[in-house]
Amino acid sequence: MTDGSAGYTLRRVAFSDLAGWEEDDPRALFPGMRACLEHILKVKPYRTGSLGLTAGDLATFFEKAGDSPSDAASARAFFETHCIPFLIARQDGRRGFVTAFYEPEVEVSETSDETWRHPFYYRPPDLIDIDDSNRPTGMDSGYMFARQTGTGIAAYPDRGEIDRGFLDGQGLEIAFARSKVDVFFAHVQGAARLRYPDGRVRRITYAAKAGHPFSPIGKLLIDLGEIDPTTVSMQSIRRWLEQNPAKVDDVLWHNRSYIFFREADVSDPSLGPVAAAKVPLIAGRSLAVDRQIHTFGFPFFIRSETLTHLDGGKPFGRLMLALDTGSAIVGPSRGDIFTGSGFEAGELAGTVRNEADFYILVPRHLADGFDG
Repeated sequence: MTDGSAGYTLRRVAFSDLAGWEEDDPRALFPGMRACLEHILKVKPYRTGSLGLTAGDLATFFEKAGDSPSDAASARAFFETHCIPFLIARQDGRRGFVTAFYEPEVEVSETSDETWRHPFYYRPPDLIDIDDSNRPTGMDSGYMFARQTGTGIAAYPDRGEIDRGFLDGQGLEIAFARSKVDVFFAHVQGAARLRYPDGRVRRITYAAKAGHPFSPIGKLLIDLGEIDPTTVSMQSIRRWLEQNPAKVDDVLWHNRSYIFFREADVSDPSLGPVAAAKVPLIAGRSLAVDRQIHTFGFPFFIRSETLTHLDGGKPFGRLMLALDTGSAIVGPSRGDIFTGSGFEAGELAGTVRNEADFYILVPRHLADGFDG
């Protein structure tokens, strides 16, 4: 934990050491904290990460929050009273790293034709969860899903096989998009708003995956010399795909991972999608983290001097809640910032690739156990 054996230590600091803390307004976190508390108490506690902070610890802390404070100073004072910040310090001396994600809006049709022919799929009935108790010998330990067949458990078909029709005729289609690239990026984001020709909007979110590891196509295009590594972004990748339609399949199929969806509530369009923590994401205040290390719901203060376009040119410094995870989010100080829904949120998210400092706020009654 704090002895460095895990490749990082927690270094106790003061709130005055958090550059940007005095300018932050964390009031938006309080509805999310109440939602997490309700989930922990009434549905299911979050799994404890290797850091050792538990959902019970979180619930004890969140029960003290009460109603949302009336001003930013009062909101900060709540955290100052009840928490101690710890810098997550990597043993290799490197800083943390943030990217961003968003909820895309995709035009779709209920039926397929020559225009609308790229499906979003529900979870197939033969896709099963696997762990160490049922994983076949020789299957990589990273596989959390597989296919149940008549003769046993096998790896599920990958993106290329599914795109070539493996699931045809099973009635699993949720809707059909014009663009295979739009579907792909919805997979990467893990959620989408589907807009139909009659104006209806449905929301879908992650239900499961085929099981194969995530392989970023941006890295592939860099390795092939197709994109400059200093300018790579979601926008530059999309632009390359638009300009090279004959190569789209080969590039997309490089990422064998495939995502299946379920419908999600859209009763309040101002709320973000319900993600891994089973509560709505808060635009600009939700962070995807490595759930093997961190427990959902805990607050993190993220500081990046080079990330300026999210705050009108000012360095990024915000208190956030850990409410999601992702295949590419690996490590104690690796995070993915949720920027919101729709095109503008995508424009913000697509260029976030910045070094950052990660401070986790530990409930004060537990802090002595985390001093290293």
